[in-house]
Amino acid sequence: MSYYGSSSSGGRGGQRVEYGRTYVVRPKGRHQATIVWLHGLGDNGASWSQLLDSLSLPNIKWICPTAATQPVTAFGGFPCTAWFDVEDTSVDGCDDIEGLDASAAHIANLLSSEPPDVKLRIGGFSMGAAASLYSAACYAHGKFTSGIPYPITLSAVISLSGWLPCSRTLRGKMESSHIAARRAASLPILLSHGRADEVVSYRNAERSSDTLRSSGFLYLHFKSYNGLGHYTIPEEMDDVGKWLSSRLGLDRSR
Repeated sequence: MSYYGSSSSGGRGGQRVEYGRTYVVRPKGRHQATIVWLHGLGDNGASWSQLLDSLSLPNIKWICPTAATQPVTAFGGFPCTAWFDVEDTSVDGCDDIEGLDASAAHIANLLSSEPPDVKLRIGGFSMGAAASLYSAACYAHGKFTSGIPYPITLSAVISLSGWLPCSRTLRGKMESSHIAARRAASLPILLSHGRADEVVSYRNAERSSDTLRSSGFLYLHFKSYNGLGHYTIPEEMDDVGKWLSSRLGLDRSR
């Protein structure tokens, strides 16, 4: 495993956003896919990189960035690592469009230099999952909410214990063009959620899934786990590995 230093990217009102350290787990076999994996609120890329390194997925390169530290409304303005500002972890919360766009652009930039024959994917946990689903919407729509073109082609998105930002406007965006509808229908998405999640309620996961499907994201698999709270377990991560391998053409050879 290796890491990059902190980096900056365009953010609110043209201001630079200083992101933390990015951790990279190199593929142990033939490089078939690269996945940017996004941590949850207040976390960093290091903890997830260690977990992902332990998975039996030798053909995947994992990029685990660390979000910028910023004031978070849900914490009364207390600063912590966050992909965007949030006051409520639900589909009904106010959407920080500028913050979401900035993070989605940073994620796309991390994937932009990957080899052309490598499949590009995004996944995450909690707030990281929300940012991943927002990136899925930007890819299908062909542009960020700001209107700037989305620069990469995604082949899959994974959401663990997350929610769908900007759910109220998603369907209109997907119905805006045949290209958007076609991209939405062909993008594989895995939604996993614990029925006992006390931070992002299971009902929010159901509503996120319903909104995605009704907006044209038909290649979606929703997996629930009885008794699981706001954390992951080996069974869930094993299911993620099986989904990546079987549904997306990965072999587990080295």
